[in-house]
Amino acid sequence: MSSGQPSFVEAFMDPRLGANARLEAISRVIDWGPIERLAEAIRPGGGRPPYRSGAMIKALYLQMLYGLSDPGLEEALIDRLSFRRFCGFELDETTPDETTICRFRGVAARKGLMKACFEAVNQQLDAKGLIVRKGTLMDATLLAAASRKPDMEQGKGARVEREPGASWTQKNGKSYFGYRLHVATDQAHNLIREVFLTPAHVSESLVAESLIQGDEAAVYADKGYENKRRRARLKAAKVKDRICHRASKHRPVLSYWKTQRNKLIAKRRAAVERVFGTMKRVFGYNRARSADFASNYADAYRVATVFNLRRAAGLATV
Repeated sequence: MSSGQPSFVEAFMDPRLGANARLEAISRVIDWGPIERLAEAIRPGGGRPPYRSGAMIKALYLQMLYGLSDPGLEEALIDRLSFRRFCGFELDETTPDETTICRFRGVAARKGLMKACFEAVNQQLDAKGLIVRKGTLMDATLLAAASRKPDMEQGKGARVEREPGASWTQKNGKSYFGYRLHVATDQAHNLIREVFLTPAHVSESLVAESLIQGDEAAVYADKGYENKRRRARLKAAKVKDRICHRASKHRPVLSYWKTQRNKLIAKRRAAVERVFGTMKRVFGYNRARSADFASNYADAYRVATVFNLRRAAGLATV
């Protein structure tokens, strides 16, 4: 159990050992006390004395930040001094094994911890003035299922019992089986303000109303979000409508002005696509990690939190 003070061994170590500028910046960007208290509330019972929940929640964030499996995280916590310091494990303290990590992550998913921590982190970032509300950028991306695609002979609409939260969809003439990750980011600093995970067949437009925050000055989105009632609601709320226009069977060709408007909107909303790029290329978040929908939804909040912490740490150094 850590006392919060350096251990005897650490007192004689070169302070440069285990230095990690990125993790140190993330550690400083928020007050971890409220996050740790949220984590303590879901402490699993039974068995040997559990690890501190505050250390465990930080370990789960490291897992997402570095794209590690449970065995990989177990090994890293033993091997990497920067990981131990970030979580608060002393050099002479044991660290959780992969079974403990898996169990804690499951309890966290069932009790809604990752969502609560995402909201608590955003409250602190908002208090620091990093969420500006100049505009909301909305977009979605496909996330492959954890399991293999079902046999095509079952039919794309067949219920797949091993991963019932996933579904089929088509994109650019190809079939995909998995989920759709929906996000809303703040235009000023591209911080994620809201995140939703749905089966892949659920369109962007069906989730749009939940992504619109209601306090932004404008809403930016591609043509997949176009809806007459949505435009009317934005106008009534005095929120600038920056949703791209879409051609229809009655008007298959957009006017010159609508085409130009779409181009201008596309330049503004391009920033939200970089969120998915970071998630997939940097965090390795290309597919779901579980066949359980609740666990995958918790992971969506976890990756959004890690993205915001990493982004806010970068802003703090500018």
